[in-house]
Amino acid sequence: MDKNAIIGAMTALVTPFKNNKIDEQCYAKLIQRQIDNGINAVVPVGTTGESATLTHDEHKACIEIAVEVCKNTKVKVLAGAGSNATHEAVDLAQFARDCGADGILSVAPYYNKPTQKGLYEHYKAIAMSVDIPVLLYNVPGRTGCDIATETAIDLFRTCENIYGIKEASGSIDKCVDLLAHEPKMVLISGEDAINYPILSNGGKGVISVTSNLLPDRISMLTHRALEENYKEAKQINDELYNINKILFCESNPIPIKTAMHIAGLIENLEFRLPLCPPSKENYAKIQEVMKQYNIKGF
Repeated sequence: MDKNAIIGAMTALVTPFKNNKIDEQCYAKLIQRQIDNGINAVVPVGTTGESATLTHDEHKACIEIAVEVCKNTKVKVLAGAGSNATHEAVDLAQFARDCGADGILSVAPYYNKPTQKGLYEHYKAIAMSVDIPVLLYNVPGRTGCDIATETAIDLFRTCENIYGIKEASGSIDKCVDLLAHEPKMVLISGEDAINYPILSNGGKGVISVTSNLLPDRISMLTHRALEENYKEAKQINDELYNINKILFCESNPIPIKTAMHIAGLIENLEFRLPLCPPSKENYAKIQEVMKQYNIKGF
C-alpha cells in the first residue's frame, strides 16, 4: 500500500449551524473531540456535512477550520471535494490542496448520471489537477450513479494519486470483487452497519457517521480489525449495531445531528432545507437507543 494512503478510523463530520450560518466555534470543538478520541482523520464537508446545501465559500471555510484544528497533530484532513460539475470539483480539490488538506474525498457526480466513460474522465481530471491523495466515493443510493469495479480499478491503475475508494453501496459482493481483482487498492467502508465485514475482508479503514457520536468506539473497532484482532472487532461492531441502525432511520445527517444535539455536542438542531428535524417518533427512538451507550463529551 502506497500513494500516501489515508486510512484507519475516519469521521464524516457533521456541519453545525447557528441561525442558518456555520457555527464555526462548535465545529472546531467537534473536530478537537475527534482528535482527543483516537480518530486518524476527519472528513469535512462530505455528504454528512450537508455539502450539497453549503455555498462554495462555506464549503471552503469548513476545510480551512479542519486544517487549522488538526495542524501539529497526527490527525489528517481528508477534505470533501466533490461535485456533479467537474470544473467545480477541480476547484474544490485545488483549494483543499492549497490550504493544507492531506487528501480529498470525491463523491460520484450526482443527478446527471454520467456513463462509466464520463466517470472515468471526471475523476481523471480531478486527479490530474492536484498532487495530493484522492479517494473515490461510491454512494449510488444518494447519487443515482454507481462507480463500476472496472472503472475504479482503471482509475487506480492510471492515476498515481487515486489510492482507493470509499464504498457505501452496501454490497459486500462488490467489496470482495474489488479486492479480488486489485488487492493493492485501498477499500474504505462507508457503511457503519457493515464496517466489520468490510475490514475483515481486507478493508483499510472506515469513514463513519457513528463516530461523530462515538469516536472512541469506532476507533477501537477499526484498529482492532487492522491488528487482525477480529474477535474483539466483531464484538464492538455487534455492540454498535443498534446505534448504527437508528442513525439511518431518516435521511443522513438528520439522525446523527439529532443524536449529537441530545448528547449536548451541538447546541442547535438546525439543518439546511430541504433537510429538516426528525419526526417526534424517530426523535424518541434515537433518544432511547442512545441510553445503551457511554457517549463522551468535550
